[in-house]
Amino acid sequence: MTCHLRNLLLVLLIMLVPQYVSAKELIPMGQSIGIQLKLPFVYVSHDILLPSGEWLRQGDKLMKIDGVSIHDTKQLETKQGTVKLQLERANNVKIFVLSKEEIAHIMPFLKDETDGIGTLTFIDPDTNEYGALGHQIVDGALTTPPPFLRGAIFLASISQVKKSEPGQPGYKISIVDKERERLGNVMYNNVYGVFGNWEQDLKQSLRQPIEIMRESEIKRGEAQIFTAIEGEKVESFTINIEKVEGTNIVFHVTDNILLKKTGGILQGMSGSPIIQNGRFVGAVTHMFVEEPSKGAAISIIEMLKKTPS
Repeated sequence: MTCHLRNLLLVLLIMLVPQYVSAKELIPMGQSIGIQLKLPFVYVSHDILLPSGEWLRQGDKLMKIDGVSIHDTKQLETKQGTVKLQLERANNVKIFVLSKEEIAHIMPFLKDETDGIGTLTFIDPDTNEYGALGHQIVDGALTTPPPFLRGAIFLASISQVKKSEPGQPGYKISIVDKERERLGNVMYNNVYGVFGNWEQDLKQSLRQPIEIMRESEIKRGEAQIFTAIEGEKVESFTINIEKVEGTNIVFHVTDNILLKKTGGILQGMSGSPIIQNGRFVGAVTHMFVEEPSKGAAISIIEMLKKTPS
């Protein structure tokens, strides 16, 4: 075989090798975080009845004010007198003429950003990238994953917990201080979570990096989740892995302290890292509404792909 052919064969083999290579070690986290996404438009977050008897509807997108494109709520605050508001509703254009008083009335229900609460899953010490949530953020008013211009994550403090009960998911009541230094930016809001660049000193993280576990190595039996249910403190709680099907994991909370305080899995726990035998297994993604002590998770190998392959 000539040198040229050998080099060509080598190039072809390299092209056939999968481009995704997972991290070998990650830092498991578990902190509650607030997530802020700045949108490229302004929208109505709640139905609003105007004095004229007409309605602004949840999910309406404001397109123009007095013929000028609008992308920030501050553009309405400076308007004086009567304005002509053009919005989009279900792909149809609607026109409203509003007074200064009516603009002031609707301002609390207008948003140019999406906020959410979740749990920080991991930091990759080699790349300074983080991952959180284990699933995509969907805006409640828009009912879709929102496009965004930029984003940031902040540390959240748990002030109270609404306990989960069968048929009634509980949730964390969190305080997010956006005046504090942000933890990182948001680059992606994908099927497997929120991802971005970590901007703090890694020496301040709670734990050292640990080896990740592949799906074939995950065993049924005892494991732990790291999560916060009081203040900013991250604690370890015992679970029992019951089923592993490909990239999906089903488990039960067995920790009596967690069951007593939360009833099992809460909204806001999505992204809580799962550890088994000192290795990184995956991240909590969902709860079973009728059986809140039961949860679902995604393997960390799959979450690192960011989107399904």
